Amino acid sequence: MMTWRRLAEHDFPLLKSWLEQPHVARWWNHETSIEAVSRVFGPAARGEEPSEDLLVHLDGSPIGLVQRCRLSDYPEYLAELAAVVEVPFGAMTIDYLIGEPQQVGRGLGTQMVRSVVRATWDDHPDAPCVLVPVPTANRASWRVLEKAGLRRVAEGELEPDNPVDGRAHYIYRIDSGRAAAARDSL
Repeated sequence: MMTWRRLAEHDFPLLKSWLEQPHVARWWNHETSIEAVSRVFGPAARGEEPSEDLLVHLDGSPIGLVQRCRLSDYPEYLAELAAVVEVPFGAMTIDYLIGEPQQVGRGLGTQMVRSVVRATWDDHPDAPCVLVPVPTANRASWRVLEKAGLRRVAEGELEPDNPVDGRAHYIYRIDSGRAAAARDSL
């Protein structure tokens, strides 16, 4: 069974170890000292910023992380994304990783994304959609999104998380049930 809870400061050593894994480090370009992890993830863990960092568990064991936020809480990021795709008011976004190497390639990323997206409609009932940009080179990530029910709605240039990547990104979207029903009635 997949569950999650808010990331806490006592989880930082685990997160540090995940960020050091080659399959994570390739796409999550972070310093991995405990001080850097605390600096980057601490504000959300302490409730000092609006993003949600969710530690995902499978049958009680931690396997990954999902970051979830409302795009309007990050105006610069919202502006960059809005230059590529329409961003409805209240839209959410996520980022995600499977930290445990032995859990990669087992379909858990898809399950994790699907589960958190479903919960988003309850946790943020006014959110019309979830938009997720992903580098075009990160085929594994965009396949996870497709398998989780998101659809590719745009392609454009965005600042990459890792400077070695090009700016080309796909943008994926899934609408809440309310938003989809309203769109279909037009």
